[in-house]
Amino acid sequence: MGNLKHRHYGFTLIELMIVIAIIAIVASIAYPSYTEYVTRAKRGDAKFSLLALQLAEEKYRASNPMYGSTLVQLGLNGTSNGGFYTIAITSASQTGYDATATPLAPHADAICGALSIDEASNKTATGDDVLCWAK
Repeated sequence: MGNLKHRHYGFTLIELMIVIAIIAIVASIAYPSYTEYVTRAKRGDAKFSLLALQLAEEKYRASNPMYGSTLVQLGLNGTSNGGFYTIAITSASQTGYDATATPLAPHADAICGALSIDEASNKTATGDDVLCWAK
């Protein structure tokens, strides 16, 4: 009889450890990018809601002697479309208004904080204005 060789097919422990190490490295690089993407998307929700409020204020002012001082007057509710920010009118008069979007508890934005806009489209943030309102 001839010499029978038994070949075992499969992976060695070292090969599995190398694959796991590669997956861990890729995940450690991808996760921070993903979380930043999610934060930017939530920030976009706040910007969209503030711009919608700005439009509603201008429509309201066209028919009234002053800007709307409550969201009810404008037909809006107190949260952004995605529900990540609280929207509020912080001041309103005959000549102007200020509106703010403040992140709700689990969706804090460490870089920007609260975003604000006024009647002259001056866009500010608690954090970095330029970074936070960039397109």
